[in-house]
Amino acid sequence: MPETKTRREETTRPESPEDRAPDAQASEAQGEPDREAQTAEKPKLSDEERLQGLEPDKLRRIAYDMLLARRFEEKAAEAYALGKIGGFCHLYIGQEAVATGAIHALRPDDYVMTAYREHAHALQCGIEPNAVMAELYGRADGCSKGKGGSMHMFSAEKNYLGGHGIVGGQIPLALGVAWKIKYRGEDRVMQVYCGEAAVNQGAFHESLNMAALWKVPLILIVENNRFGMGTAWERASSLYDIYRKAGAYAMPSAVADGMDVLDMYRVTREAVERARAGEGPTLIEARTYRFVGHSMSDPVSGVYRTKEDVEKEKANDPIRIYADLLARVGILSQEELEKMDEEVKALSEASADFAEKSPEPGPDELYTEIYAEENVAGRLYFDGRR
Repeated sequence: MPETKTRREETTRPESPEDRAPDAQASEAQGEPDREAQTAEKPKLSDEERLQGLEPDKLRRIAYDMLLARRFEEKAAEAYALGKIGGFCHLYIGQEAVATGAIHALRPDDYVMTAYREHAHALQCGIEPNAVMAELYGRADGCSKGKGGSMHMFSAEKNYLGGHGIVGGQIPLALGVAWKIKYRGEDRVMQVYCGEAAVNQGAFHESLNMAALWKVPLILIVENNRFGMGTAWERASSLYDIYRKAGAYAMPSAVADGMDVLDMYRVTREAVERARAGEGPTLIEARTYRFVGHSMSDPVSGVYRTKEDVEKEKANDPIRIYADLLARVGILSQEELEKMDEEVKALSEASADFAEKSPEPGPDELYTEIYAEENVAGRLYFDGRR
């Protein structure tokens, strides 16, 4: 288990401004918003209330899924460092509570779509670890046949409609799926994720306007980890509180604690119930934090975050907090947790072995799953035909 503490600790800011990362210095100069103060109005719930009447098996499954996401990402980081995974690779370590809590509030026939930090979402939707890791390795047994890689997982069978590499590009696509659901009279919802940096894209605002106008069953979850790559959110947006943007479109909104899996579940479940009842879309701002860099090429700290900043956030590890809760109420002991952890570690190791043995896609795969095949004069094809 991650060795993190159960509560945020008070840490002393460095006295010298030079000791802080550039973005941190700029944030202080502008008066950085107090993220903890902005969630202080959330209801203070007892352990029993936080559990929301969920069955012990489901509560244990939530713990399992968060652990699997953590250990899988750690194995992916190891494989990337060894050169077995190439290209871009964006890990989800620290944010596991968001996708796990939100997707547990759905049914298997509901749709999920997200951006490029997507491995945990794919796993949570039921894509096997072997298929996800093989996709990271670019192998034929991957869920996208090795042609999508880290940013483009997909499974029509699991209603997982992919990760998308264009910032904000997935939001209007999800709007179209939500419109399809309403047009056909289906009892389903469309859940789409984006990072906070996508909020300043025009596609975000156009999609919110149309979703509210048409009252489609769309749940848009903004995973606000505060940094769009290396730029602090308060330096990029005139409005810090993302959930408030829904007010421009007469759309319900909510703030979820993205480090508390049960708060994510509660807030998302309420949005799902509204969507199924025909009451339209909801914007959810999930305030979370990544314990790793933006991508594998980005250092954890020292450029735009200090080591002290990251360590302070790690004291709020969502897996440790949830495990402590389940231990307090007698649902999951430390021994059971450790056994579960060993199981997901073994699964992650096995997925890497599977990916290693999987063949690379053949040249004929260049012409599958495409809209049209055209022999354009002068065009150079990868397999040599012209």
